[in-house]
Amino acid sequence: MVWVSRVEKFLLAAVLGIMVLLPLQELVVSGINALARKLGSDFFLPGITGSIPIEQHGTLVLGLLGAALAASQGRLLSLGTLTTFLKGRWKEIANIFSNGFAAAITVLLSVGSLQFVLVEKAASSELIPGIPVWLVELFLPVGFALIAARLVYHSSSKWGGKGATLLLAAILIACGLWLPLDPQLLRIAALVALGIATLLGAPLFTALGGAALILFWTNGEPIANLAIDHYQMAVNPMLPTIPLFTLIGYLLANEKSSARLIRVFHAMVGPLRGGELMLTVLVCAFFTSFTGASGVTILAMGGVLLPVMVAGGFKERTGLGILTGSGSIGLLFPPSIPLILYAIVASTILQSLASAPTLDLGSIDMADLETLDLDAIFESGTSAVAATEVTIESMFLAGLLPGCLLVLMVCLWGRFQDKRTREERPDFNLREVLAAHWEAKWETLIPVVALVSIFGGFATTVQAAAITAFYTFIVEVFIYKNVKFFRELPRIMAECGILVGGVLLILGVAQGFNNYLISEEVPQHLLASVQSTVESPLVFLLLVNLFLLAVGCLMDIYSAIIIVVPMILPMGIAYGIDPVHLGIIFLANLELGFLTPPVGLNLILSAYRFERPILQMALFALPVFLLLLLGVVLITYFPQLTTALPALLK
Repeated sequence: MVWVSRVEKFLLAAVLGIMVLLPLQELVVSGINALARKLGSDFFLPGITGSIPIEQHGTLVLGLLGAALAASQGRLLSLGTLTTFLKGRWKEIANIFSNGFAAAITVLLSVGSLQFVLVEKAASSELIPGIPVWLVELFLPVGFALIAARLVYHSSSKWGGKGATLLLAAILIACGLWLPLDPQLLRIAALVALGIATLLGAPLFTALGGAALILFWTNGEPIANLAIDHYQMAVNPMLPTIPLFTLIGYLLANEKSSARLIRVFHAMVGPLRGGELMLTVLVCAFFTSFTGASGVTILAMGGVLLPVMVAGGFKERTGLGILTGSGSIGLLFPPSIPLILYAIVASTILQSLASAPTLDLGSIDMADLETLDLDAIFESGTSAVAATEVTIESMFLAGLLPGCLLVLMVCLWGRFQDKRTREERPDFNLREVLAAHWEAKWETLIPVVALVSIFGGFATTVQAAAITAFYTFIVEVFIYKNVKFFRELPRIMAECGILVGGVLLILGVAQGFNNYLISEEVPQHLLASVQSTVESPLVFLLLVNLFLLAVGCLMDIYSAIIIVVPMILPMGIAYGIDPVHLGIIFLANLELGFLTPPVGLNLILSAYRFERPILQMALFALPVFLLLLLGVVLITYFPQLTTALPALLK
């Protein structure tokens, strides 16, 4: 079946390429037409009709194709770790149960999606002339069905095990569709079974989608509602920025680009006291801001940066601690994917709260919210959410000062770790600085291109992402020739699509679960419970920080944003906390979670990369952890660090 995988990778690369080009053609066409109107000409360039809906539906297709390919490679995100402690027959049984349960849920999601598509087909609406919308929406049921088949196929290395998984899935599907019992009687049992399957390794999307499916089913609501929610999230106008900015990070993650950027930073800070350590922090921040996942930074850069620090006189343990601690330090800098994802999730939640008939949010501003009056928040006039909009641009600006603070704190600490005298450090060489910048000039301009495109006023956020991605493509493929067009580019784009597909799949099914919680007034009940014991916003923020530290060490950052933000965002608003400020607190805490045993992601990856025990790596990274912890406290209780720059947009 190798050819199937190749076809899927080709389609992924093609869809991603189209998603880069469509916003660019829209920008060019609108620019030409604006110029023609200014000159009084009757010339009009039509472009591609409906390019914006095409772009958004491209995200839907990309997400499902990427998720299907991730399923075939066993790379769907999961929370379960119990199977690592199981051996032999018990592990086989656990895999059969978790995959059978996941496959059953995925088939039911496919059935609900098919019902949704059939309704859409009757509407006869067109994406562009000649292509009906339902034809693209058909990727929903087909994608889910393909994922279900692969969950069954990869459940066991033996055909008997695959057959047992298929049988279990079939029994569960039959119970869900035709069992002659009141579904309410089965709600608790079904949720408990789902929880066990999740702990045993069922993919995270089936945990969220399955919970929503069970809750809708036991309430007597059609399962097609989940497909509608998934579709609405997948075609969110801002969602295409995620694959576009992720592609930039993947294009930059090559050996030659790394070497050029290391040379730039080394020329600038190498002669300073602690220069090699500062170099490492700055390089990690630069790469993580584009890759969005610290794993890429540590795995790709660790082997290059550690020898640089050791050669600069730092102890190996110090170098390992800095690499581990700095692997996620760039998450607050634009165009970091977690910043974008938080903005999308938070905006969706705020819109749901504002439009929910049971949550009539009143005409109150942030000052009114400080009264902590639950009735005022959930029962008065126009939406308070409207005054606290979370945009990608505001998150980008909000993260700049806190990100610089964290980087500065670690760099200053590095000065005290350098025991060399002035004579032992290299001299500042202006010629080397200029030569290094000249060699890497096209790559060092990438952040400038991104920020100018976003805040220049001539492009939307999606168009800005496309401009930056296309610029990076030209630089890496044609100017530096680091990426071979035919041999390497399709593979890189497919890898990008797999990562994005896994995230978008979770995001889509989570929307249905979040909407259920809002319709059942869960935010009100949770807020009332918290406010019965916590009155001070300062104490609330302390509890949020402690909670997020635990979250960060137990799940990856994308899953945490999708699962946890809907829980804490309504409470944060009720305590008078700006949602943008809360988002930066959230992400800064998750940076710390990467360094928290037993399952902090940075610790695991560093231990794997440098072949050291995880607890030893945690000990090495402890000084950086404490510095970042202090930084999180400052970010939490000095909101001006976060809100000052976004205020310039208002």
